[in-house]
Amino acid sequence: MDAWPTCAVPDLPGEGGPLRLFDTAAGEVRATAPDAVARLYVCGITPYDATHLGHAATYLTFDLVQRVWRDAGHQVHYVQNVTDVDDPLLERAAHTGDNWMNLAEREIQLFREDMTALRVLPPDEYIGAVEAIPEITDAIERLLEHGDAYHLDGDLYFPISAAPGFGSESGYDRERMLALFAERGGDPQRPGKRDPLDSMLWQGRRHGEPFWNTSLGAGRPGWHIECSVIALNRLGMGFDVQGGGSDLVFPHHEHSAAHAEALTGTAPFAKHYVHAGMIGLDGEKMSKSRGNLVLVSKLRGAHIDPMALRLALLDGHYRADREWTGGRLPAAEARLARWRSAVALPAAPSAEPLLAEVRAALADDLDTITALGAIDRWVATARDRPAGDPAAPTLVRDLVDALIGVAL
Repeated sequence: MDAWPTCAVPDLPGEGGPLRLFDTAAGEVRATAPDAVARLYVCGITPYDATHLGHAATYLTFDLVQRVWRDAGHQVHYVQNVTDVDDPLLERAAHTGDNWMNLAEREIQLFREDMTALRVLPPDEYIGAVEAIPEITDAIERLLEHGDAYHLDGDLYFPISAAPGFGSESGYDRERMLALFAERGGDPQRPGKRDPLDSMLWQGRRHGEPFWNTSLGAGRPGWHIECSVIALNRLGMGFDVQGGGSDLVFPHHEHSAAHAEALTGTAPFAKHYVHAGMIGLDGEKMSKSRGNLVLVSKLRGAHIDPMALRLALLDGHYRADREWTGGRLPAAEARLARWRSAVALPAAPSAEPLLAEVRAALADDLDTITALGAIDRWVATARDRPAGDPAAPTLVRDLVDALIGVAL
């Protein structure tokens, strides 16, 4: 599956420092330590109504991860999936009368356009669940061979007893896991399961639903094994960062890690588990089920500058749940206008201290609040005293582009 076009990233003088990120499993900010090639996996969309601002905030977070790593001298191998067959997609298609494949392709294309407009660097490999079915099938066969899967009324399940470290990624107790499993696509009440928290690996054919004829029988893959296999087969075990929204901590990332660790007999699946906070509207998480979505495509259609939208979403720490309020966008538009006027000056105060400050802020768990504030102060000084270094406006334009992802 094709991703979206990339955008040029300016080269900056010198190099940034090592990136430190909050690791959900460890419960603390830790340094990432990639080899020459940093390995990143971010869970992609289920394409039935893309792209709302919660999606956008998540993918902007990991766009910054890419940019900081690249500025520190690393290449980045970035993989992202698309869950292009799953219950929510099929339910939406049935509700609207769409063909599920047409719905998926339309929403995937809209997502590509939104990511392009927001200048999110694309993944190197963009893999749909449908195209990965042969490799997912192979992985489930291996689990069966080793006794790490079991049959239940035509379906296949993963027993959490096969993962000694189950629960270590989220750190949740069993009561909370059971509640979240029921809320987020699990089936803890299903009779016949060995443990209520066991997750489905392969769903046997259901009437009126898509299926594939495989050595496992007719059916389709479960959600969690999809990401386990796509990541393992492209990045290998122990890759640097597994990313997504905080609503994926459990069950998705916990089960994906458990499947991978059972498949390989090693741990951890990822060295860092990094999660972006939720975007809320009127006091509730923005989600399709609540019908309170603010869509990037709708804002673009209203001629909102995507760079202002990007700035509005970055004006808050990535890990914090935050509200999308009426004042966020006008404030970001005003900030963008100030920045653009400053970099259009023929000369300005030296920008080298600013470059160091922005690099340090972003390397410290993507502290965009400090980084944007530093740029604001430079802009205010430059507009008050438009003289000094003729190279400074260009350097600021380049650093804002390369590190913040905003084209001035």
